Amino acid sequence: MKRLLTFTLTMLTLLCLTACSMPLKSVTSRKNGLNCAFQAKANITLDKLQAEGTVKRLGTGVWEIEFSAPDSLSGVKLEFSEGNTKASYKGLSFSVPQSAVPVKAMLLNLMKAVDENAANEELKGDEKDDLLEVSGKLEGGEYILIIDKEGKLSGFEMPNNSLKMTFTELTVINGETADTTQPVTTDQAAVTETSSVTTTDKAA
Repeated sequence: MKRLLTFTLTMLTLLCLTACSMPLKSVTSRKNGLNCAFQAKANITLDKLQAEGTVKRLGTGVWEIEFSAPDSLSGVKLEFSEGNTKASYKGLSFSVPQSAVPVKAMLLNLMKAVDENAANEELKGDEKDDLLEVSGKLEGGEYILIIDKEGKLSGFEMPNNSLKMTFTELTVINGETADTTQPVTTDQAAVTETSSVTTTDKAA
């Protein structure tokens, strides 16, 4: 009996020490600064693809991105509205380039995650290094929205899709709140779209 009591106390002590040594996440809330029209510089890593550009959120389901890198995408603009996607280069419209199809699919995930969370009164998540990590799940997989001190978008990650986006120089457009009356739609064609643009098309 004495040995059993000693063993039990030892195990309880070890469990207590283990629990105390593990860092605890601080679940907290923060003001919601997503519900606005904004633009930001975006750095996108999708598996082996590295892309850069300027992202704009003009309203719920209304976004656009103009790429500055890599060379195969530089100058290409994708516009999303009412479930449709339009691609253009220097004012000329064409089918979405094959090189942009994977990024397009991930941008649709970003749009849906931001638009859904923008409707909340406040954002709740795990506090980490002065940032708030808001977790969620979409048809495309689990995601993490990274929010700064002002409640604005700082990053977006989908670890299972090898996706990481970081946003800098974020500015509110006209200081206006984005329209949230439009339904959020997901363009399922993003995953299966096979249309492409040739080098000569782009040069045109």
